[in-house]
Amino acid sequence: MNASLQALKSAGVEGLMVDVWWGLVERDAPGVYNWGGYTELLEMAKRHGLKVQAVMSFHQCGGNVGDSCTIPLPKWAVEEIDKDQDLAYTDQWGRRNYEYISLGCDTLPVLKGRTPVQCYSDFMRAFRDNFKHLLGDTIVEIQVGMGPAGELRYPSYPEQNGTWRFPGIGAFQCYDKYMMSSLKAAAEAAGKPEWGSTGPTDAGEYNNWPEDTQFFRKEGGGWTSPYGEFFLTWYSQMLLDHGERILSSAKATFENIGVKISVKIAGIHWHYGTRSHAPELTAGYYNTRFRDGYLPIARMLARMVLYSISLA
Repeated sequence: MNASLQALKSAGVEGLMVDVWWGLVERDAPGVYNWGGYTELLEMAKRHGLKVQAVMSFHQCGGNVGDSCTIPLPKWAVEEIDKDQDLAYTDQWGRRNYEYISLGCDTLPVLKGRTPVQCYSDFMRAFRDNFKHLLGDTIVEIQVGMGPAGELRYPSYPEQNGTWRFPGIGAFQCYDKYMMSSLKAAAEAAGKPEWGSTGPTDAGEYNNWPEDTQFFRKEGGGWTSPYGEFFLTWYSQMLLDHGERILSSAKATFENIGVKISVKIAGIHWHYGTRSHAPELTAGYYNTRFRDGYLPIARMLARMVLYSISLA
């Protein structure tokens, strides 16, 4: 590694990106952090005069494009998901996804007395305190993970076990009990309690195309109906709220210490020429031919005073 970093510096490379895995650092017990390997690597980067973008990776490695190894969530967190599988994102067929903890329980103390957002906040604060001598000089950017593959999105197109294949439309991930409880409350608040019992039942399967489905089809699709607009507004707002919660913690942790904060938004390009933009909708981006779904995200980031956005 030392020789590799020296070669990069000699070639004119300015810096590197490092995933700081929650599943490695806090693997064995809540609040017990092992920074050993990261300390060696970051000190090595400093010696060679390389800048570092540190990624707070709160997701599982394995099951996405480019994943060449498997790093699960912390052992103790997985044990909690095994006890209560509704902590995992869930599709309408009951498939559970262990890539990232469902945002439906963001504010509930489901992880041995802490909320998921508190776990992420504590992790970032521990990173800051452990590497404060490198922040602003060697570590110049903190990218905050907020979903599968580190992206602010739902795990709507999981490749693991062949569930999804490009260019399928994916599937909504709102069927754990915590998400469904929120949907029920939103429907009652809208005066339409009948809308709160389930997500769309006619949105097809992971590998369908938009026109294969009643919900996403061009003419008369459910996505344009009052129910469709209600559901998609709720689904996308839940994602926005999740991002804002984590970024509030990140901002409070890293503000005024000389590092930039960035996030990653998925670049979902397939079926972009259709009216419904189905793969974006299932991922949580309420972006259609007639609606800009990225402006609300940009406004949220602006409120958090972020410096940069990476488009994956």
